[in-house]
Amino acid sequence: MDNYIIPSGTRIGHVHLKVSELSRSLQFYCDLLGFTLMATYGPDAAFISAGGYHHHIGLNTWQSKGASPPPRRSTGLFHTAILYPERKDLATAYRRLLDAGYPLTGTADHGVSEALYLDDPDQNGVELYWDRPREVWPLQPDGSIQMYTRPLNLEGLLRELL
Repeated sequence: MDNYIIPSGTRIGHVHLKVSELSRSLQFYCDLLGFTLMATYGPDAAFISAGGYHHHIGLNTWQSKGASPPPRRSTGLFHTAILYPERKDLATAYRRLLDAGYPLTGTADHGVSEALYLDDPDQNGVELYWDRPREVWPLQPDGSIQMYTRPLNLEGLLRELL
């Protein structure tokens, strides 16, 4: 194998999720998280976006209508990570989840980012997060990133909304 390095401008364009009930997934992703429905593909697929992009998330029931979630201890997608532009945006998402009584599965301060973890209605993992500016990322003495998992100060996060 050669030492090929993927171009630095490469990015993940979208995720496409198998869901059991399209309307329930649209309620979660659009009504609760605030994504916009961009298009449907027949009665079994929808494409949603932040900011008018053709789609960040595809949802379909082509192979999964009425199906149950996969077992927790199996291979597959761990979570879809949704990056917010500002800490205040993450705080707004957290406030909406609290107001809706939607449960979190975890929270974390990773040094480089702050994150909320939850499951969508089909038990697909979802991470809502924002990145701290690169200049404040914790570094090892050799200059590599020193990520960690510490408790997230949720009260401090909500103070962003004051």
